[in-house]
Amino acid sequence: MSSTSKSVLRLGLPKGSLQDATLEKLARAGWHVQVSSRSYVPFVDDPELQIRLIRAQEISRYVEHGYLDAGITGHDWVIENGSNVREVGEFLFSKATRQPTRWVLAVPEESPIRGPKDLEGKRIATEVVHLTRQYLEKHGVKAEVEFSWGATEVKAHELVDAIVEVTETGSSLRANRLRIVDTLLTSTPRMIVNHTAWEDAWKRQKIEILCLLLRGAIDAEAKVGLKLNLPEENLPKVLQTLPALRNPTVSSLSLPGWVAVETVLDEQVVREIIPLLKAAGAEGIIEYPLNKIVY
Repeated sequence: MSSTSKSVLRLGLPKGSLQDATLEKLARAGWHVQVSSRSYVPFVDDPELQIRLIRAQEISRYVEHGYLDAGITGHDWVIENGSNVREVGEFLFSKATRQPTRWVLAVPEESPIRGPKDLEGKRIATEVVHLTRQYLEKHGVKAEVEFSWGATEVKAHELVDAIVEVTETGSSLRANRLRIVDTLLTSTPRMIVNHTAWEDAWKRQKIEILCLLLRGAIDAEAKVGLKLNLPEENLPKVLQTLPALRNPTVSSLSLPGWVAVETVLDEQVVREIIPLLKAAGAEGIIEYPLNKIVY
């Protein structure tokens, strides 16, 4: 391999439902990717990266076989494809729920199916055929598993006895009058690498930097920075009554008897803390967003 090829990391990003979230997180981490409808090769403002947008279902296979050095895809597709790759980073992309996705066995609300044993001789539709067959084998059940291209919820009422579908909150299944029977797999997006690329020192370092800053960007999403000025005599009381202000930075102001306090908080608690700070004599309270938090 030439020195030129060693200085470029070929990275696969998921096209489809994870695409927008992935590009947003990468932008917060410092890499801006521009996607054009005229080309399948996106532009990225880093000459050391080559980006390819590929369906999440396929990324692990391309990484395993070396067409890509690394990629971001769901853990579920690594398992479904049986890909021999290395997982080096785990990320929760959903800011709304902070929950992993789940592949669940679901049936119509009125179905007599209550557990995996009730699937004997039944027909199941799903996109994860291999995962579903593994589940049935684990429970010693024989059933017909057919691949579904989509609209799986509709099939559950008319064409099959059960479905295995992906969900985050379960709201879509409930809206379609479906009941969750069991969870087959819990999944989150992962950074995966093929073993050859991981043995390359330069590529490993590049991947580790990507993971570090991407994780920092995700960790920062649910937090904000807070600055305020406070009479020094009130500082012990504030720190005692507001445990969220742990390990703040405290510095003296030019005005005698006053200190400046700076800290990082969960965004959801700031609305409760600011009035208490104001009541404790704080002034000049500033809340600001964060791009990255690197621990």
